[in-house]
Amino acid sequence: MKNVIIIGAGGHGAELDEYIQFSQKCSGIKTLKVVGFLDDNPANYASYHFSAPLMGGVREHKVVPDGFYIIGIANLAYRRFFVELFLSQGARFLTFVHSTAYVSESATIGQGSIIGPYVNVGPNAQVGNFTLINSRCSLGHDTVIGDFDFISPNVCFSGFSSVGNDNLFGINSSTIPHIRVGNRNKIAAGMVLDHHVPDDSVVFYRFKEKVIAMPAESHNKQIS
Repeated sequence: MKNVIIIGAGGHGAELDEYIQFSQKCSGIKTLKVVGFLDDNPANYASYHFSAPLMGGVREHKVVPDGFYIIGIANLAYRRFFVELFLSQGARFLTFVHSTAYVSESATIGQGSIIGPYVNVGPNAQVGNFTLINSRCSLGHDTVIGDFDFISPNVCFSGFSSVGNDNLFGINSSTIPHIRVGNRNKIAAGMVLDHHVPDDSVVFYRFKEKVIAMPAESHNKQIS
């Protein structure tokens, strides 16, 4: 049995806690035990029902040598910072794959990464270190995802997509095949990438709709 400490006690931390509990309940095999949470803001912990107590703040924490850690901070600015801080102090991070996910035998998942519920990871796909692949995402064959990426729910990568490091993909965004995305980009929700994206970009399109409203009385006259 591995004792697990989740770094972050907000919404993302709560999701990870439930992922672990649900997966072990479904499989009937308990190999992980969440023993505590870390958060510099106790109000975050008070907002959810966790399976273990708040152990204290993130910055003041002394790494437990016989424990394992999972990063539960969604904000990209802090994910890498705290992971690297804890690694420098000898922390060991778990890779977690939800029991409902499908991961091809030829796919690879890096250290500290999370594969959420109902995710599909196709043949020859690669996921780097400390990357979150959120619920219902799909990674087509030969897709490569780098380190410290945050992939929101329902994101779909077509075959041969390539994504660098420290990227945020908003919910329901997607790529067409062979798209390359650099580092430190923010892809807004619902975007379909049909062009390569360099580094340090924000991909956002504002769609404008022209709505023509017809008064009900006028409409009735036209169809009578």
